[in-house]
Amino acid sequence: MTSKMKVIGYWGATILIALETLAGGVTDLMHGRTDLFSGPRVVDVVTSLGYPVYVLAILGIWKIPGAITLVVPGFLRLKEWAYAGIVFELTGAAASQAVRGRPNDVIAPVVLLGLALASWALRPPNRMLGAVSPNNSGGRVAPIKSDTG
Repeated sequence: MTSKMKVIGYWGATILIALETLAGGVTDLMHGRTDLFSGPRVVDVVTSLGYPVYVLAILGIWKIPGAITLVVPGFLRLKEWAYAGIVFELTGAAASQAVRGRPNDVIAPVVLLGLALASWALRPPNRMLGAVSPNNSGGRVAPIKSDTG
């Protein structure tokens, strides 16, 4: 994959997953009381899966800064946590739908999971924890020395 194609792929996937995560966070906090989306309200989906409504507040509060973290420069360790949170949330959504016997509702979280993983895998070195680039230490942490050698 050429460098230019990799950058385009990274930013395309990152912008899409960040926008979806941001919109999802706002929708969660508003309990689906927006005209942004059609379909069942998020409260109805969450409660039909057996979760309490307050889970939406927890998810919504974390999704918004996570989405922002993905697109702003720096904050490399926080980016790793944002990606992890998005992966946990989307795999949980897919598993919850599958366990409830809704195979068609597994598709959207799996597709979004693919976008999140593509964004993570296509990151340029200056957005990777532990990577080294000329303009950025990459957030490297010095290795811990062991007493055994």
